Formats: sequence, C-alpha cells, structure tokens
Amino acid sequence: MLLLLLSLALGAEPGAGALRLNSTEGCEIIHPPRDGGIRYRGLTPDQVQTVRFLPFNYEIEYVCRPDREIVGPKVRQCLRNGTWTDMSHPSRCLRRSTGKKAVHIGALFPMSGGWPGGQACLPAVRMALEDVNSRRDILPDYELRLIHHDSKCDPGQATKYLYELLYNDPIKIILMPGCSSVSTLVAEAARMWNLIVLSYGSSSPALSNRQRFPTFFRTHPSATLHNPTRVQLFKKWGWTKIATIQQTTEVFTSTLDDLDQRVKEAGLEITFRQSFFSDPTSPVRNLKRQDARIIVGLFYETEARKVFCEVYKEKLYGKKYVWFLIGWYADNWFRIKDPAINCTVAEMTEAVEGHVTTEIVMLNPENTRSISNMTSQEFIEKLQKRLGKNPEETGGFQEAPLAYDAIWALALALNKTSAELVKKGLRLEDFNYNNKNITDEIYRALNSSAFEGVSGHVVFDASGSRMAWTLIEQLQGGVYKKIGYYDSTKDNLSWYNNDKWIGGTPPADYTKVITTFRFLSQKLFISVSVLASLGILLAIICLAFNIYNGHVRYIQNSQPYLNNMTAVGCTLALAAVFPLGLDGYHIGPGLFPFVCQARLWLLGLGFSLGYGSMFTKIWWVHTVFTKKEEKKERRKTLEPWKLYATVGLLVGLDVVTLAIWQIVDPLHRTIEEFTKEDPKTDIDVSILPQLEHCSSTKMNTWLGIFYGYKGLLLLLGIFLAYETKSVSTEKINDHRAVGMAIYNVAVLCLITAPVTMILNSQQDAAFAFASLAVVFSSYITLVVLFVPKMRRLITRGEWQSEQQDTMKTGSSTNNNEEEKSRLLEKENRELEKIIAEKEERVSELRQQLHDRQQLRSRRRSSNPSRDSCAADNHFANASGTVPTLYQPSLPLVRCLVSEQADKLGRSNCDGSRVHLLYK
Repeated sequence: MLLLLLSLALGAEPGAGALRLNSTEGCEIIHPPRDGGIRYRGLTPDQVQTVRFLPFNYEIEYVCRPDREIVGPKVRQCLRNGTWTDMSHPSRCLRRSTGKKAVHIGALFPMSGGWPGGQACLPAVRMALEDVNSRRDILPDYELRLIHHDSKCDPGQATKYLYELLYNDPIKIILMPGCSSVSTLVAEAARMWNLIVLSYGSSSPALSNRQRFPTFFRTHPSATLHNPTRVQLFKKWGWTKIATIQQTTEVFTSTLDDLDQRVKEAGLEITFRQSFFSDPTSPVRNLKRQDARIIVGLFYETEARKVFCEVYKEKLYGKKYVWFLIGWYADNWFRIKDPAINCTVAEMTEAVEGHVTTEIVMLNPENTRSISNMTSQEFIEKLQKRLGKNPEETGGFQEAPLAYDAIWALALALNKTSAELVKKGLRLEDFNYNNKNITDEIYRALNSSAFEGVSGHVVFDASGSRMAWTLIEQLQGGVYKKIGYYDSTKDNLSWYNNDKWIGGTPPADYTKVITTFRFLSQKLFISVSVLASLGILLAIICLAFNIYNGHVRYIQNSQPYLNNMTAVGCTLALAAVFPLGLDGYHIGPGLFPFVCQARLWLLGLGFSLGYGSMFTKIWWVHTVFTKKEEKKERRKTLEPWKLYATVGLLVGLDVVTLAIWQIVDPLHRTIEEFTKEDPKTDIDVSILPQLEHCSSTKMNTWLGIFYGYKGLLLLLGIFLAYETKSVSTEKINDHRAVGMAIYNVAVLCLITAPVTMILNSQQDAAFAFASLAVVFSSYITLVVLFVPKMRRLITRGEWQSEQQDTMKTGSSTNNNEEEKSRLLEKENRELEKIIAEKEERVSELRQQLHDRQQLRSRRRSSNPSRDSCAADNHFANASGTVPTLYQPSLPLVRCLVSEQADKLGRSNCDGSRVHLLYK
C-alpha cells in the first residue's frame, strides 16, 4: 500500500542516470506515506529500494490516490544540515471531500513501549471510522478523520505530540490517548483547551477523579474493577494472606491502594507489599524471603517478563504459589524474546504456568449484533484479516473492541450534539478551543451514551469509566483457559469448574504451621521417677528407724528430731521430681498451674526442712564450741527448742516468701516457641516446636530473691562445716556427717541452679540436671546421716535405753569410748568448778590479809611494844614488805591480829588445812 502509486513515484525523467548518489552524505530517504507515494526524480525503482541517502538540494514530491488529497507539505528539499524541510508537519493522503465537513480526531497510539496497544487498536479505530463514515444516519453531514502519533506509552513523547496536535491545524474536536500514563497527562491538560478526552486503553483508578480530570471518559474500565473479582477469588479459594508486587506508576499504585481497602473490608490482609521502578530483582527476592504464596502482580508487559525471569531464578513458582496478573497482555507475552532478560522461553513458560489473570470483558461473549451490525466474532475475524498476522503477537489485540466502540461512542455523541447545536444555531465546525458551550454539549451527550458494542453494553458511570464484567482466565499448559466471569454490579460469580492446579488443589496462602510440643522423654522421666521412689522409700525407712530407736542414747545424742526433719525434707524434695516431669503429655493446660505450684512448694519446703535442719546443727556446734575462753560458762546446757525454732524460722521464711509470690505474681503456663523446622516429608507445612514452662511476670526477680538467700545459706553452711570439722561434742555426735552432707548438697545446688537456667529450653537436659541433683543430694544426705547409725546399732547391739545402759558391767562400759569421754568431761567440769571456788576464796583471804597488814602497821607506829610479834610473821619478807603474789608453798597464816584471835586460834593458822587442787 505504501507503494500504491509506484509507477508515478518512480517514473524516471530523461537524464536520470546522471544523478550522482553518495551512500554517506545527504538526507536519509523518506518512504511514502500510507495510501500515497513519493516521486523520486531521477531514480529508478531499483535505486529507490537500495539507496539510503539522497544528495543535498534534492527534492521529493508527495502524491496520493485519485480519491485522496495531500494534507501537509507536498514538496520537501534536502537541506545542507542533512534534514528535510518542514519535517515538523507530516504529509498525509486523506480522502477528498465528498460534500461532508471533516471533524478531526487527535489520537495517540502506543505502537511500542510498556504496552504496545496501538498495534491492534489503530486498525480497529480505522475500521470504526470506515463503518461510521459509511452510515447515513450518523453524522450525515460530517466525516470523522483521524490524525495520530506513536506515543510509545511514554509521557515525555506524548507531550511532544500533544503540542503538535494542539498547535497544528486542523482543530481537533476530541483527543484519544491510550496508556494510563499518557492519558493522565492529556486529560489534565485538555480542560485548558476545552477538549473532551476519550481513552480506549487507560485503566488507572486515578483517572476516575472528576475534579482532576473533568472531561475524561474511557471505554476501558478502571483497573479497580479487577479488585472485586480478585477479592471474590481469594474468598473462594480460602486465602486470607496476600502479597503484592507493583511497578511504581500511578495506575498500579492507585489500583493497589484500592485493593488494600477492599481486602480489609473483606477481612483479608495484604501481608507483604513490594514495588520496583525498573529492576524487580530485590522485590522478588524479598517475596521469597517473606514466604509469600498468593501474589498479585501489577506491571506492564515488558516489566512482567523481567519479573518472571527473576521468579524463575528464585523458584517462586510451582504448586506452592499462585500469581495474579493483569489480563491485557498478549497471549504469548512470555514467549517473546526480550534482550532485557536472560531467561529462555522454556524457563519463562515454566515460571508462568498456572497463573491467574483477571481481565475486563472486552469482547461480548454473547453472539448478538452490535450497533455496527456486527457480532463480536465477526469483528474479530475482520480485524484479523486487516492485521494479517498472529493476534497473539499483536499488542492491544484484546483492547481492540474497546477502541472500536470508542469511535462509535464518539460518533453517537457528536451526532446527538449536532442535533442539539442546530437548535442553538451552532454547528460542529464552529468548535474551537475557546468554545466551551460545544464542549459541554459533547460532554452531556457522551455521559448519557448507552449502546451495544462489540465489547458488550457500553455505558459510563459518574466518573466517566466504563462498566463491564470481568473475565477470569488461567494459564494451563501454556494456553489461557477461561475459568469464569464475575459481575461486580450484581456480585455474581459464574464458574466453569475447570481450574487446574499443579499440586492438584489450590495451595495454601501461607506455610501452614503445625504446632508441636516438645515433651519430656518418657524413658528419662520413668527412670528418674524410679530413683525418686526408691529414695522416698529409703527416707521412710530412715525416719522409721530414727523414731523406733529414739530411746537409744547414741540416737538421742544426734538430735533425732532434727534428723527426722531432714528425712521429711528429703522425702518432699524427692516427691518434687514427679511434678517436675509432668508436662502437656500427661496433663491439660488447666492443671498446669497447679503442677507449677506443686513443684515450687515441694522443692522449697523440702530444702528448708532437709538442709535447714542440718544447717541448724552445724550452726549450734560452731556457736557453742568456738567461743572465747571468757564465755565458756554459757556452754553448760543445750536447749533443743532453740534448734527447732531455727528450723521453724527457715521454713516460715520460705512459706511467707512462697505465699507472697503466689498471691502477687502466681506461676502460670507459658509457651516458648523455637525456630520453625521443615518436615521430613515433602508437604507444604512447617513445624513450630513449642515448650511449656512454669513462669510468672516477674520470674527473674522472684528467682533472684529465692536463690539469693538460699545461696547464702549454702555458702554459710559450707563455712560452718569447715570451721567445726575438728570439734567433738556429745550433744550432737553426728555433726561431722552433717558437715559432709552439707558439702555435697551445697555443691550440687550451686552447680545445678545456674545450669538448669541455661538449659531451660532443653527439656530433657534441664529435667535431668534438676531431678538428678535432687535425687543424689537426698540419697547422700540419707546415707551419710542414717546408715552409720544403723550400722553401729546393728554391729554393736546398742539397743538398750539409757537406764538399762547404766546397769551394764564395767567391762561393757569401758568399751564405750563415748561414755568414757562423757565421764571425763563431767569430771573436768567438776574440778574446774572447785578450782574456781578456791581461787575466789584465796582472793578474799589475800584482801583480808592486806587490810590487816595495813592496820597492824598503823598500830605499830602507835605501840612499839608489839613489834616483837612481827618477828614471827611469815607474811613479811626480809625487807618487811608484803608479798604481792600468792605462794601456796608457804604457810597460809602464822599469826593474826588480836582482833581475829577470838575467831581463829593459832592452831588454825596451819596452811595444811587449806586443800587446793589444781588440774
């Protein structure tokens, strides 16, 4: 068609062979316009086919068919700068006037770019123009003519061509953009020129804003019309968690905002939201990392290939994933070779398999005739003949019915406007960019349009958007299959039940998490329980033994009541092993707090009774037998009630602490969650291990208080046991065994307490450490305290009471080392008492003698005749002074003063009468 007038265009003139051509200089050759030709002077047809550049000053002439005329420059000349003259004004061949007045339409068709919809929409528009202009009942006095440019779906490119459309003749009565980004630009500027904008391919929800775009209409429904369908499908397949990835353009951002609002209203949730400008690598990787399963993708076709190439690399496809895409891509969009990606067709086909598309119904599914007297199938057949190539490889083929119906909507609106203008004495040809009245008439006529088109029923809502059904398709085996329709106005879903899934069923919207509890090993629990049971039995035997032999002196001298408390404490501590091992395997959540209480109280009271009674013994031994010499008089007797009061104080402190703890901050069941684990089998689940704990809000605080004073008792017990290791006493004859038991209990407790806190998340290890520490400390305590007593009484036969023991023969008494020690201590105390009394008497006599000496000296000075008596005074030394120290080897009194003569005779002055016994 471009060379329709080839004979005219290539007609050679005489001397043409003399034209000198240069392949690198001059102006690049211009090829003929559609429905026309160019006369290349001096060139043969073969030269026209091969030459690339024409020389400077060379002229070409445009020619057209006989029924058409040139619009634009008819002749162009090659300038010295390598360009042709008047290139800003295109030359076209238009039909000659047939008596009808021309009404021009300015259109922008994206022949390439993100959405190359013009490839099919431009032929559809030309079909519509031919059909409208051939009708005598529609615009009989006018002929619609199209002036168009390739916007490449680029707002910058569209701005240039919009300027040309507005500032170059002829005047355009309406503008028809394609892409949403271009429509946004055109619709926002059109109101300044009083122009109506009618789009055939814009889906951006932002274009529904009447305040921003007051003169905008579109036969393509808003992209938000997809969202009710998507929400309906989410509900149908039981999905509540949705992820999205979008290209950062206004159309997709506003669509996603609308989807976010709709899913919230439906009780669903968009969990992850990713966006990208040109490189989707990181967003796709983030979706994989965030375990997105149901993903809505909003991007143009060229970006879709980039996205799914990354999807293939990240393995974000298959039976676990479902992608929702826009349905207006070409059917083979994923098979088109794209230099921007490095994935093969096979890889792309594998990645996109099974995805779901929601698409506005752009072709009437019913076989009814439209206003153009064509059915939808007849339209498709006619369009395919005009295209002459595979529709799957043609961009905008699905939107072609919308472009066709857009021309019909415009023609009907102008037809109605023309009739209204006649009443006002106006005509369509009176329209200019300052005439708002004609624009308002066109707006009212277009707003009230309603007719049957090849795309279905055409009607516009208050925002100028088309109302339509939604088609739901799924890619099955590389081919799109219709699986249903949705009518959002009636909330009606028509389902074909032919959806197919790679895994057989719709996948889960997230990795289903199976909660599993980590229970204590039953073998370990049973083993430790057996040991604890045997320990309790041993404690009962020891307690019975101690009570039965309480009358035996050897048992009596070991403070049997304290030993009984130790046995009871060990029993309680061993009983705590059983609730320590109880978990969700044995009991329900309702009973768990009681088990927690049992653990705490049994361990606390068991420790206070068992360890407290041993601590009391060692503390008393240290208190009594490590005092200074001057306080020995206070050692005389051991008062048992003080020992019992000490144990009671320790137990009472525990009871008060535990009671406050359980009232203020009671223990309850808490759940610790661990890292999710993959199952051994290939199922779409993950395992979330959980562990039950006994805890409270201020658990660390309470444990700090509890462990704090218990730890101090343990350390103090170790110190006292070390200090009294060499002490021997009859009142508590097993204090060395008590010290050994304290060593073992303290070491086990001080090691086990921090270890169990560290191993708190490992139920088997924590239970093993805690329970075995309790078992071993109880066993050691019972064995060390009671087994020697049993052995002694059994091997020596000391089963008699104290009264019977005194009736035994001396030989049996001498064999009792303890009895010997007791008698020696008793004798020593008696002798010490006598010595103390004699020393006191001596001190009194010395004081009396000193007083008498002073009295005698005074009398001597007054009566010298009595000095002779002093010669025999043995209390005076050679110098005549009184000795200052007592000397027991000298006679105590030789003579006394006369005042004492009546009371004490001279015969009583003999020192042999004073018996002093020193030991």
